[in-house]
Amino acid sequence: MFQSSIVEKCKANDRAAQIKLYRKYCDGMYIVAMRFVKNEDDAEDILQESFIKAFQKIHQFSGDVTFGAWLKRIVVNKSIDFLKSKKDKEVSLDEGYMQVVAEDDNWNVPAAISIEQVKCAIDELQDKYKYVVLMFLVEGYDHQEIAEVLEITESACRTRLSRGKGHLKELLKGKKYGTGS
Repeated sequence: MFQSSIVEKCKANDRAAQIKLYRKYCDGMYIVAMRFVKNEDDAEDILQESFIKAFQKIHQFSGDVTFGAWLKRIVVNKSIDFLKSKKDKEVSLDEGYMQVVAEDDNWNVPAAISIEQVKCAIDELQDKYKYVVLMFLVEGYDHQEIAEVLEITESACRTRLSRGKGHLKELLKGKKYGTGS
């Protein structure tokens, strides 16, 4: 009940309600931004821009999902936009012609591999794979949502996820962490 009443107050431009909403979600959304940009100052900037956009567009929030999920999508989009803007040049490959990849939901790695080692390996992936892997594994987005955010086809999303997983396994093997198969 907290969420719906506070959001309605925010829609009425109630500053106190905006502050309450900000305080409720700022820490979690900062962590989401940090997963992508890996820099505290950049994550803080993204967080601020995300909240500004959320409050400007709050009238578009329909309640189909939780406010937190709606805000998280804004933060993820802002983070990806930020990272794209930092690139000197972007080489775009049309992956629409690629074949559909069979689903492989086995993301298990041996217990000897720490979460930190996996995170470091994910950071080493090419951006086109890293974003899909982060959004799928860490943020919990499905293929359709990832495709919408990244403006790619669902087929390309599945391909990038599969390739990202393969590259991730190779990176872990290359560091002698081992991954099985």
